[in-house]
Parts: sequence; C-alpha cells; structure tokens
Amino acid sequence: MEISAAGRLEVRLTAADVGKRVSVRRLIDGGAPGGKFTDTVGVLTSWDDDVLVITRKGGESVRVDASSLVAGKVVPAAPARRRGPAADYEELARVASRAWRPLETARLGGWELRAAQGFTRRANSVLPLGAPGVPLDEALDVVRRWYGERGLPAYVQTATGAEGTQEPLCAELERRGWVREVTAGLWVGALAPLADRAEAEHVVLAREADEAWLARYRRKGVNEVALKVLNGGSPRSGEAESGGGPSVWFAAVPGVSGAAPAAIGRCVVDGRWAGFAAVEVDPAQRRRGLATVVMAALARRALEEGASAAWLQVEEDNAAARALYAGLGFAAHHAYHHYREPAPGTLS
Repeated sequence: MEISAAGRLEVRLTAADVGKRVSVRRLIDGGAPGGKFTDTVGVLTSWDDDVLVITRKGGESVRVDASSLVAGKVVPAAPARRRGPAADYEELARVASRAWRPLETARLGGWELRAAQGFTRRANSVLPLGAPGVPLDEALDVVRRWYGERGLPAYVQTATGAEGTQEPLCAELERRGWVREVTAGLWVGALAPLADRAEAEHVVLAREADEAWLARYRRKGVNEVALKVLNGGSPRSGEAESGGGPSVWFAAVPGVSGAAPAAIGRCVVDGRWAGFAAVEVDPAQRRRGLATVVMAALARRALEEGASAAWLQVEEDNAAARALYAGLGFAAHHAYHHYREPAPGTLS
C-alpha cells in the first residue's frame, strides 16, 4: 500500500489509471468501528459512477466502491515466472489455437472467428488478438450474426493473468451481459525432463485417432467433424501447398485382450512447442503412472521433431490433473475463459 511521509495510507489512483495493474485496500463491514480491511490486486478495468471494477488474475471481477478505499496505487506487472519456458501470451494463444484447428474461420480486424460445428469451444469461439477494427458493440453484433448463421451460440475466448492479456475486454463483456461459462489454465513446462520419464509400458504412436483410441476418449459421440479437429483441422492458407503447420500424434497404451486402451494422449507439435491434451486413463488402471508414460512417449517424439517446450490446458476445478501436471514440472502461465452471448431478451 502507498504510505505518505507522515505514515498515512493514501489513495493514489484516478480514473486515468484504467487498464493498469493496481493494488487497493478497502474497508468492509460498512465502515463500522473496528471494521475489517481487505486487499485486492488486479487490472483496473473500469471506474464509473465512483465504482471501480478490478479484474483479478483468475478472471474474477471485483466491484469496489470508491468511498470504501483507504489506500491504492498502480503496481508493476507480476514478476516473471521462474518455472517453465519463456513465452508471451499472444504466442501461446496462437499455438493453442492451432492445436484445435476449426473447419471454418473469418477475420474481423484482429479477431479470428472460428467454427467447427460445435466440437469444443476452443474451435468454436472468437480469439481476439488485437482490436476488431470497429466499435465493440458493432463487433459483438457481427460475432452473434456469424455464429447464429451456423446454428451456434456465440463465444468469445479471453485470457487473464499475464502481460498482454485481456482483463479490460472481460470487464466489457460482463457489463454487456456475456456470461463466463468455463475457466481453465494454460500451463507450460520444459519438454526434455518430461521425455526422460519411465518407459516401462509399451506405447503405440499414430498420426490419426483410430477406433481403439476413440474408445478411451472421454468425449462421447465423436463425429466426423470432431475427428477432423482432433486430426488437425483445416490448414491455413498456404499450408497445404507448403506442407507446413503443426503435426499431430496420438498415443495409446494397449488394453488387455482387445479392450479399449489402458491410457491415451494427444500431442500437437508446432515449432518449438508441444501441446498435450486428451490424456485419459482407464479408471481400473489408475495410480500406475500411465498418464506419465503416455506423455513421456509423446514428449520423446516431439523432441525428435525439434520441439523444446511443452504446454497444456487444464480446467481450474480438475484438482487431480493439476497435481499431476505440477509434479511433471508444469506451471500456470495464464487463465483463459469462454464468455457466452447473453440469452435472448437479456440486456446487453
């Protein structure tokens, strides 16, 4: 907190600081004698009618009455993370988007509209990496129409918690009634230590998902469109001719007597990055380290293709997966969120 030369706490914030990272202390319990204080750190995303909105690292928006402030100041960006490879948000956002390639895209300024007939929000949402080139309300109208024409709800994927993420956009969407449905983390880690893990189990690698692999995949009813997304989606312009773009690998630990695999995983190799997903283990085979075995086999293949860094996505409420990945050397880089358009008739 900011302390004056006289030793008093001071509020050194104004509406001109919107968009900056701030730290505030405010009085709760209605300001009663002996009331308690609470601190909030995040991006100041709006200051209207004496109400501040601060968006925290995890994407939560906190409303603060200006009259309750006892201290506040602009603070430096969060210190650089010591674990995992260095990367900025935009690089990782683009790499993650290519790992879940949509079948159809459109551009709206710096926004990419993505659609794949509803299979995974990551391939059926707007990725806003830059300004849309038109006022926000007009851009959101375009988004709603584009997805409506395809029989899909409109989603916007945003991120928080790292330099260059989109806390202000999160706040603007919430002000317009858009609803945050999903929050997950994008984690990064070194690839070589993962590849050095145990090789006790036989792992089969393939370039496409076959029926056996799909039998273990937790998403049921996978159709032809979903298979196209899993197998790499549609190439961007020029990639088909050049042979460029990410390569996709599927791993499986065979089951017993023709049963579904004991464990599976998917890896997308894209330049220096290897992205891991769909790591699933037969419930009867858990606690044998099979998830690690699968990821290690995929990591070794990714190293052979020139990758050096790893990333994955994990939902915030999946405690078991988060513990596994932390034990494998991964650490959170940023959080991402999917905001759904308001229901018909809702004020926006």
